[in-house]
Amino acid sequence: MIKLYTAATPNGWKVSILLEELGVDYELHAINLSENEQKGPEFLAINPNGRIPAIVDSEEDGFAVFESGAVMVYLAEKYGQFLPDDCKGRSQVMQWLMFQMGGIGPMMGQANVFYRYFPKKIPEAIERYQNEVKRLFGVLDGHLADKTYLAGDYSIADMANWSWVHTHNWSGVELEPFKNLKRWNDEIGLRPAVQRGINIPAKVDPEDIKKAGEKLIK
Repeated sequence: MIKLYTAATPNGWKVSILLEELGVDYELHAINLSENEQKGPEFLAINPNGRIPAIVDSEEDGFAVFESGAVMVYLAEKYGQFLPDDCKGRSQVMQWLMFQMGGIGPMMGQANVFYRYFPKKIPEAIERYQNEVKRLFGVLDGHLADKTYLAGDYSIADMANWSWVHTHNWSGVELEPFKNLKRWNDEIGLRPAVQRGINIPAKVDPEDIKKAGEKLIK
């Protein structure tokens, strides 16, 4: 069985959504970020970087996997879904997964910091990161102009990017100007497994999210 160590964050949702889409049994271990449980010795033994999510595969002698993208690839390969077998198809999915990990996630994360968490409002920093989020949204929007999903069939690339994009309001960025991206965002959000996945673990109060974010930047 897969043991999932996670919290209610975009990176956490990437894996809980995938597990729900796969329809496999897994064991949930909710990590309390506001209490710094991710920095405790038990969790650090699984992920020495002290970040969620991470998994332990009890079917593989307790094999641990950390980094959300690596976890998604491991699970997709293990269960043979949402990642093509052919070289080109796999590459397309991996390109858009890396786009999320290297662009969408970090830039939205920085926008969140300066727009929501940082004790002093720095307009230049807020504008810089919100503008970069808008640029990246434009890339996705253009790519989705004639495509239903990012890389052929629905894949881990869609799950990963959606987990961040659907939180655009938290970064202070509107989705309405990006019509193709909004269509994609809305359609994926209607998937039953996605709706289940973003409630694992249970959603927390926005003020608790804010407090946890403020604590992480100290």
